[in-house]
Amino acid sequence: MTKAPITVHCKWIASGSFWLRAEQGGRTLDAFALKSLLFAWHEPSFYGTFIDSLELDGQEGVLLAAPEAPHYFVSPSWNGHAPLKWGEEARALPGLARVIEEALRDGTLIPDFAKWKAGSWGWRLKHADEASAITDVPLPPYWDDWIQRIMEERYPDKDIVLRGEERRRRAEWTRESLSDGGGISDLSPEQAELTADQDRLDSGSEGEPAAGIPSWSDELWTDEDDWLVAIGWSPDDSPFRPALRLSEPDQGETWSLAIVLQDREDPNLIVECDSSGYPDETAPAGWLPFVSRIRQSIARWVAVIPWLRDGGTDEEPVIRTELDYAQAWDFLTDKSIMLAEFGQTVLLPAWWEQLRRTKPRLKAKVRPGFGSSGESLFGLNGIVQFDWRMAIGDAELAETEFRSLVENNRQLVRIRGRWVLLDPEVLQQVQQWIKQVRKKKGLSFRDVLEMHLLGPRDGEDETGADAESRDYTAMLQVEVELNEHLRSFIRQLKSAQTVPMLEPPAGFRGSLRHYQVLGSSWLLFLRRFGLGGCLADDMGLGKTIQWITYLLAVKEKEPPRTPSLLICPTSVLGNWQKELERFAPDLTIKLHYGPNRVKGDAFPDTLKGCDLVLTSYALAHLDEAELSRVRWSSICLDEAQNIKNAYTKQSTSIRKLEADHRIAMTGTPIENRLTELWSIFDFINPGYLGNLRAFNQRYASRIEKTQDKELIGQVQRLAQPFLLRRVKNDPAIELDLPDKMESKTYVSLTVEQATLYENVIADLFDRLDRLPPMERRGLILAVLTKLKQICNHPATYTKETAASADRGSRSQKLERLLDMVKELRQEGDRCLVFTQFVEMGRLLQRVLAKELGEEVLFLHGGTTKDQRDRMISRFQGEDDCGIFLLSLKAGGIGLNLTAANHVFHFDRWWNPAVENQATDRAFRIGQTKRVQVHKFVTLGTLEEKIDEMIERKQLLSRQIIGSGEQWITEMSTDQLKDLFALRREWIEV
Repeated sequence: MTKAPITVHCKWIASGSFWLRAEQGGRTLDAFALKSLLFAWHEPSFYGTFIDSLELDGQEGVLLAAPEAPHYFVSPSWNGHAPLKWGEEARALPGLARVIEEALRDGTLIPDFAKWKAGSWGWRLKHADEASAITDVPLPPYWDDWIQRIMEERYPDKDIVLRGEERRRRAEWTRESLSDGGGISDLSPEQAELTADQDRLDSGSEGEPAAGIPSWSDELWTDEDDWLVAIGWSPDDSPFRPALRLSEPDQGETWSLAIVLQDREDPNLIVECDSSGYPDETAPAGWLPFVSRIRQSIARWVAVIPWLRDGGTDEEPVIRTELDYAQAWDFLTDKSIMLAEFGQTVLLPAWWEQLRRTKPRLKAKVRPGFGSSGESLFGLNGIVQFDWRMAIGDAELAETEFRSLVENNRQLVRIRGRWVLLDPEVLQQVQQWIKQVRKKKGLSFRDVLEMHLLGPRDGEDETGADAESRDYTAMLQVEVELNEHLRSFIRQLKSAQTVPMLEPPAGFRGSLRHYQVLGSSWLLFLRRFGLGGCLADDMGLGKTIQWITYLLAVKEKEPPRTPSLLICPTSVLGNWQKELERFAPDLTIKLHYGPNRVKGDAFPDTLKGCDLVLTSYALAHLDEAELSRVRWSSICLDEAQNIKNAYTKQSTSIRKLEADHRIAMTGTPIENRLTELWSIFDFINPGYLGNLRAFNQRYASRIEKTQDKELIGQVQRLAQPFLLRRVKNDPAIELDLPDKMESKTYVSLTVEQATLYENVIADLFDRLDRLPPMERRGLILAVLTKLKQICNHPATYTKETAASADRGSRSQKLERLLDMVKELRQEGDRCLVFTQFVEMGRLLQRVLAKELGEEVLFLHGGTTKDQRDRMISRFQGEDDCGIFLLSLKAGGIGLNLTAANHVFHFDRWWNPAVENQATDRAFRIGQTKRVQVHKFVTLGTLEEKIDEMIERKQLLSRQIIGSGEQWITEMSTDQLKDLFALRREWIEV
């Protein structure tokens, strides 16, 4: 039985491909069958493997790209054994393809001069008789597009297939590359190479296009062969290149314009011509037959720039040889570009391109004597006065000089033997900027410091608290030149080791390590100049006694009119009282806390004779009215990360308080986001980092997205003068602390836990994609909490009673903790156990007390101050009290618990900074034993996966960038599925 014939239909589509489909017996072939049929022998597509499919109007087909089509139709690649016939629309393609193939092979497919003159672009066959093969076949409407795409593929980097602005940009590059080396006779090697490049662009190899011709038509070319040479399609066989050379005046204002010929093989060989274009006697004899080319070039130059004509006839014009300032400026900035766009060579003075790239700089020199006494520079808002100068390259102008230049309205001037390019708009900006600064009687020290730390800023657009003084810097670099006093001061700011060291005050009871003396001295140094500071030492390095020393030194050197204020978490108020009693018993301390605290107008009267007031963060907001009645000698925030969220009422209230000096103390200035650093700095030095919106736009959001090292470096340079950070493992600290050993304890889920875990996940993904963004984030965070609870113990998730919760072995994590605590207690060691959940803490308290037969302490958010103080005292002093459970938020900061040498993180906070803070309750000064840190991880769950992520992100906090749990809420559904998926191989059977 004979098979039905297969009919192949072809259609051109606008994307630049032929769409092929086939049918047999009324049935359309699918794409796979089509590839097997039509590309069975087509090696370029690896026999159809690389051919794309496309469905149009419900029918399957395949795509044959335009550049591949000629070879495909000339050399059949389809299955010759199939009964194949081509549809009517495809029958002419083999003939058209053969013509294209032959034209490409012989180089007879050339740009269409007629179409170019009409303002478009196209191609034609070089000789009419070569088109005879297709005279009986009407050209299809897609013929020009087909040819264009073939040529784009054939010459992907050639300007002949470029259009519009891209070709204009290439022409600009050509013009820049042809700037002459001043004296024609001594071209630099780079200039010679660029000239040779232009020679290649002008001549090219036959059939390969070059740059230089704009896409719009003009009457400059009436001869097609001449035009093909000009665009670089055909080679230029003349031995020289005609060029216009502009030279600056030796004196006066008259510029010289000359016609020169440059040897194509030896760019250093230059021959000058007269104004009509005839070469002088130094021209080689072999050049004379090509003199007509010079006249053709002159005709084009005059057509582009009519004012170049200085007589002569229409056929043989004469070129102007002298230009005044206005003509020279026009030629340099505009007409030379136009000539370059037409592929014409222009030789400009060597300094011109360098001058165009040189941007003016405004130099501000601090007036002599400023800053010689500390009082003349007080705070970031202190005003610094300057003398102004304008610098352009190596040339410097006094203010009076550039004022006169503005009045003369000249953009290109020679000053002290150097050419200087002046942009009137920039000059106007300079004047406006100086006027604005003088209106404020100078720059603030904050501006001066930022300029010095970050260097000249160019082209940045910013908004901020002090944006008014920066409106005119978009096109201007401003450099500050400091005097010796300010240089010395900023040197000390940038290196704390250079500040004057204090003698420990007489009222201090105890001994100070060398780095602690330095910390106190640094705080006093900043106070002297009205600058706030952040003491960001590692937990356990003694920030408390450094500030106590500072407080005593202030009292000795400058008895304050009002007391200082210390704001700290409620959980460490008792610890502060004890430390102050121990190290500074002579200080008069007032505790502003509890129901009997003084309120209202009577509050300031109670502070007479007081050196220090202690209060909590919560009361700083609740009692804002009372605390605002006093301008404090200093305000210190302990655990300053409590104001990391800038928009909370608590943070806002604290920033409103007034003080002579502001200090923040924290071991973690950044816990999660860079804006937390801004919040702390806006307290210690208001306005220094601009407003929050500007800081977020300029730094925070960009760093958190890209981890841009340059931006990170800028924030580090801005923060470093006001942030003192020392770490325990720094050899210079010489702490001699015992080792800290960290280990992971891996446990698996029980069947009960796994069942609950999977039910929660199933419910999450059943609801997730139906929720709006805010509800979606809330659901994810709620699920995170549930999964943590399940990994800890199923009873904390199901909210069971105490009796049922303790029954049976339902959590390997609990069982493992119990075994490890039993062992360490038998060895006489003590431990801290941190958990996020109060319910889990109570369950652990019951189980551990029952199994070990000893009292187990539990500190959490509901513990009163007196109870906390008693617990800490008992744990630190009584041998029979060896297990201390702590809620991570309530017990992770401010406590000294060096009696413990084991630390357990029962559930993970997923923030290394927070966990390290908690660990440092035991690993700090006073610890004599090796500290062992145990981190529990439940295998197969999100705990394990996020633990792996944490290990990969340990460096982020040190790079002033971090992440908390919020980042999980921004994951896609697929990413969440991968994160939450339970690996069942780790379930305990």
